[in-house]
Amino acid sequence: MSETLTTPKLDVRVVPREAERLLSRLTDERQRAIVANFREHAMLEVSGRWPEILSPKLTVAHPVYRISEGTETAVYDGYDAVAGFYRTLTENGMNVFSPLTEKMAVSDWGLAAESVLGQIVPGKLMHVFGETPGNTDAYYLMTHRVANVWPYDENAKLIGENVYVDRASRQIYELDPADIVTPEQAREILAPMLAAIGA
Repeated sequence: MSETLTTPKLDVRVVPREAERLLSRLTDERQRAIVANFREHAMLEVSGRWPEILSPKLTVAHPVYRISEGTETAVYDGYDAVAGFYRTLTENGMNVFSPLTEKMAVSDWGLAAESVLGQIVPGKLMHVFGETPGNTDAYYLMTHRVANVWPYDENAKLIGENVYVDRASRQIYELDPADIVTPEQAREILAPMLAAIGA
């Protein structure tokens, strides 16, 4: 555990920031559509509104997600598998995350991003990540470097996610109760931002 280090502040309003920076500069309509898809997807995920991610508006009928960490790769092949991934994440209250730093690039095939991602995790669920917390009743901020490579189809719909987590970069901080962002708070904060883009 890394409770002795200065705890970063997680702010879910940052979730769409890098995508919005790109949108402010892009002129290519396909690339704009891909980045706009990503922006909406990311805010819906942190809001716990995952069924909207898997709608035909944003995602192909048979998405495939591959999430790799170290030598382990979890594969979610198809709508039901990906829905199960999101459902489990949300039902366990682990959908509150935000980049602390992020860089993104887009091309006609899709987009790639590298970030230092912060995620709020209940202490009782830290074992899911192979961690033993000092206090299972506390909440923790877990950070690590993450690379995302997301392909999109000809209609700028998400085909799948290829996610690479740098386990060696992980830091874990026990959160002061005042710094905990709950799933309900994240949803409330992001609701007007999603409404502003028509989601």
